[in-house]
Amino acid sequence: MYYVDLNCDMGESYGAYRMGNDEAILPYITSANIACGYHAGDPATMRKTVQLALKNDVKIGAHPGLPDLQGFGRRNMAITAEDAYDMVVYQVGALQGFVQAEGGVMQHVKPHGALYNMAAAKPELAKAIAEAVYRINPQLYLVGLAGSHLITEAEKAGLRTKSEVFADRTYQQDGTLTPRSQSDALITSDEQAVQQVIRMIKEGKVLTRQGVDFAIKADTVCIHGDGAHALSFAREIRETLEKTGVKVRAMSL
Repeated sequence: MYYVDLNCDMGESYGAYRMGNDEAILPYITSANIACGYHAGDPATMRKTVQLALKNDVKIGAHPGLPDLQGFGRRNMAITAEDAYDMVVYQVGALQGFVQAEGGVMQHVKPHGALYNMAAAKPELAKAIAEAVYRINPQLYLVGLAGSHLITEAEKAGLRTKSEVFADRTYQQDGTLTPRSQSDALITSDEQAVQQVIRMIKEGKVLTRQGVDFAIKADTVCIHGDGAHALSFAREIRETLEKTGVKVRAMSL
């Protein structure tokens, strides 16, 4: 039997601006990464998303990003390791307040966007993020790009980790995600997304844009909640996995 967690980035609306289809997607996933107000989200959205996740018995994680609402946290910034540490403590602490107030328990932390990709490539940033998470709660999982510094530095810090793969993104031959600036970065076909996920789980491989396989570990599969095909991806992936002998369950189960 194969096991995998399905996660989705959520709570990314801000004020009057709506982002994603959280309520419809929640029944198909097992873990929610909730924005903490820096790249997206606001206090009311955080509270409502926590409530929705608990109502659907979906595990909750913090999704801290760079302080860049206009760029949705997807633009690189020149930050220090100390900056990364402070940003993560601040944002995880904010979401933790809402989770505790609603009677829930936080399961994990997953950095967002540019912060995630920068930390995947830079061990000093990954180490700072891991230290921040450990000091908040050493029982939290840190979710990071499979094979990246986020995983290795978290393990060095004594954290439990989950290696993440992506249903809706293409890969480069070094295991990194294709930059969003490139036209072939996103997967828009339900069938292609499903087949990529199944192969990563069952074979431990992903076909890169260079036409070669890259060995990959798939503990949790991400679906970007802001993607145009997020709902259909979540539904098709969940249903297909269960039909093909893959047990979908939260990372803490």
